[in-house]
Amino acid sequence: MLIGEVSRRSGVSARMLRHYESLGLVRPSGRTGSNYREYGAEDIRRILHIESLRSLGMSLRDVGRALDDPGFTPSALVGDLIAQTTDRIAAETELLTRLRRIDAADPADWEEALQVVALLQALGSQSAHARQRAALATIGGVPVPVEALVEAALSETEPNVAGALRWTLVRSGDGVPALLAKGLRSPVVAVRRRAAQCLAVMPGEEATAHLRDALTDPDAEVRGYAAPALGTRGVTEAVPALIDMIVAGTNDIGAAEALGVLASDGTASDRIATALVDRLAHDTTEAPARGRLTQALGDVPGTTASRALTELSHDGDRAVALTAAYLLRLRDAG
Repeated sequence: MLIGEVSRRSGVSARMLRHYESLGLVRPSGRTGSNYREYGAEDIRRILHIESLRSLGMSLRDVGRALDDPGFTPSALVGDLIAQTTDRIAAETELLTRLRRIDAADPADWEEALQVVALLQALGSQSAHARQRAALATIGGVPVPVEALVEAALSETEPNVAGALRWTLVRSGDGVPALLAKGLRSPVVAVRRRAAQCLAVMPGEEATAHLRDALTDPDAEVRGYAAPALGTRGVTEAVPALIDMIVAGTNDIGAAEALGVLASDGTASDRIATALVDRLAHDTTEAPARGRLTQALGDVPGTTASRALTELSHDGDRAVALTAAYLLRLRDAG
């Protein structure tokens, strides 16, 4: 079979067949009387094998080794090919994400497109200062897609940079709460904490709905970001988590203030006071926690809280009794 027929049947160009021959990968088994290359059945089979191995991403050098070296085993090479392909896919995926974000920014010209690229690169910089400047530069300047800002916020470990990113997200318009909510579903607890912390400063009903979901998170810190924010928004479902925070001494002042906001609604004040008293009476509640719970009662209006403070003013724990008596005097003076 002449080279033209081989090319038509195999789909390999005549030029590539000559290249294979120059590398020693395949040699025509014969020549015609006019000295044209003539390929036999084994030659055709070898060409097809070469193309099959090339389809796996193998170099022509490795293809030659695989076909000619009896001791050449595929396992190590296939493992290397898997690693190389994985790296290539990751790089291409990162590039695709970057291109989509530039497209979403809808730059007016190449100058603006380059500014978007520079900001995206700065958000991923090793320098915390560069990341912070990039976060702040997005406000009132070149628009950066909120996906990039949310991704940066969910991965940021430097407190000052994280604060700048939260400040920027609050001013970034619609779509941010839904993206942050994806972070609440992350298997990585640190990501869920950052998502809850961001949602806690986001206004609006959508952010509030996602914070309600965060109340059921198994991590106390995630709940600790959600509960005070919900309390200040009048969401009574946060009460148990807020009381848990007071008992644990975790942002207990913020938790007590949130309870005070909730208790300003007369219909909720008695329920909150009863919940605090129940926790005070719990056998496992230790002395420091009882003191914090007593202080929290002082911010709750109504007769239920007043009666509880009166009883606590005679408590066996002197610190609790003194705190309750002091709070009663403040209430009487008010």
